[in-house]
Amino acid sequence: MKKLRTIVVEDERLPRLSLLKKLEDFTDMVEVVDSCETYCEARQSILRLRPDLLFLDIQLAGADSLELLEDLSQTIDLPFVIFTTAFTDSDYLLGAIKLSAVDYLVKPIGKPELAQAIAKVIKRAEILAIHQEPERGKLSFKAVNSKLFLNPDSIAWFKAEGNYTTIVTFDGQDLILESMLSLEKRLPGNVFKRIDRSTIVNISKVYRLNPQKQICFFRSENSAQKELELTLSKSGAEALLKLL
Repeated sequence: MKKLRTIVVEDERLPRLSLLKKLEDFTDMVEVVDSCETYCEARQSILRLRPDLLFLDIQLAGADSLELLEDLSQTIDLPFVIFTTAFTDSDYLLGAIKLSAVDYLVKPIGKPELAQAIAKVIKRAEILAIHQEPERGKLSFKAVNSKLFLNPDSIAWFKAEGNYTTIVTFDGQDLILESMLSLEKRLPGNVFKRIDRSTIVNISKVYRLNPQKQICFFRSENSAQKELELTLSKSGAEALLKLL
């Protein structure tokens, strides 16, 4: 299984450094991609990096971490969460359970407890992966509060939209939670090509290109033969012309 991309959120310096140090013993399972001190820093980092795992201090300098998760849940699927706290307040524990927290660790955190919590996350991630395994030949994409499984032939293009990406198929479009760089790395390179900073196209579905007007037409190969039109950037039109 791949390493869990992890963010540590802790507003006190020494506990944060202590946890980061302990996590160095689990580098075969965990990759720390950021650490944050405040509610705002954590929110921005989580939305930008989309971690798999979050170590989250339940109280952040006057802010409530449960509110942070409730806020994030309106936009993205929450990562696995391990709460860290100096208290054992039952109300917080109940709130954590409602938000599907994997574990609840009381500071100072010992390595045995940390190891058990990470093991729980890995087990839950493996179970989730089994249930979300796509059909053979299909590609999976994380959408808002759901997951998409699409045949590559049904996809026309991808277009960057700030922190998100619009995926356009011959049956409609969806907003997915993945960057252009991530898509470029994992999509089949013989079918999908990035032609400019914000566009990836399915070159197998291009049937007409007007480089002067910077317009490209895509056609499905099923009986309905649906057609879609995309306006390109100048660099995108030039790059696509070279690929065809």
